[in-house]
Amino acid sequence: MHHQTPTAAGARVASPPELAIELLAVPKAVPELRRAVRGHLGAGCSEVQLCVSELLGNVIRHVGEGTPVRVRVARVDGVGIRVEVTDPDPRVLPVLLHATGEDESGRGLVLLDAVARRWGVEQGAASKTVWCEVGAGEA
Repeated sequence: MHHQTPTAAGARVASPPELAIELLAVPKAVPELRRAVRGHLGAGCSEVQLCVSELLGNVIRHVGEGTPVRVRVARVDGVGIRVEVTDPDPRVLPVLLHATGEDESGRGLVLLDAVARRWGVEQGAASKTVWCEVGAGEA
């Protein structure tokens, strides 16, 4: 049930709008964020939930617990769902590690790489955004 809403310029934008949340990167925020994504996208969004969990988990582990982040989840025509997590540290970049069976961590981006069509990092002067895209049929 996606209805179109005309704007002042005559352009049409899809409804519902994107989900945009600002929060602190702490472990208890992960399930709250997953619930917010499910509430926004509805059932069948497990891959998007996995993406937001892993991206937020990376901020907690590698930038620091309590880091303020902005999470954005939006439907993109022809792409599916785009997830973005922005944090204020442009220097700490995610690295795709190849975890072995004994490794306790290091799987986050491997999981992300497996479920996302594509992902990447956009560096700003005072922040970075790690993003991924999941196909609409996979969301």
